[in-house]
Amino acid sequence: MNCEWAYSESKFGELVLVYNFRTKNYFMFLSLNHQKLNIYPVSRTFVLECYRLTKVLPPDEKFGMISQIRRAALSVHLNIAEGSSRKSEVERKRYYEISRGSIIEIDAALDIASDLEYLANYNTNKLGEMMVNCFKMLSGLIDSKATH
Repeated sequence: MNCEWAYSESKFGELVLVYNFRTKNYFMFLSLNHQKLNIYPVSRTFVLECYRLTKVLPPDEKFGMISQIRRAALSVHLNIAEGSSRKSEVERKRYYEISRGSIIEIDAALDIASDLEYLANYNTNKLGEMMVNCFKMLSGLIDSKATH
């Protein structure tokens, strides 16, 4: 089975990532505004780090804390993407506020995880830096006049 990821130029002249499977090309991504935001790759990395963290949590938290942290992390990233597509500045900022609220939710969950000593063998420095960075960037988008 031959399959690989490659960059290709779309019919609109944009560079897009495509999945080559045998001889067919499947376009996997749209080239939209959210990908141009500085926060987009930062929030994406933040989501991945949150998922890594949840892998060290106890299995009995699968439907509790693990699920909650993962959903909140994904919400950060997805609300940035969806918000950037809104035409109204008020709507965009509301999505960014929801995204920032999800960061606060993760922070609160990590407080409890720490209290329960779930994080004793996990270095949270990288995640903490990412969280602060995402929070600051979202705050900047919310406070700015031009958020698109």
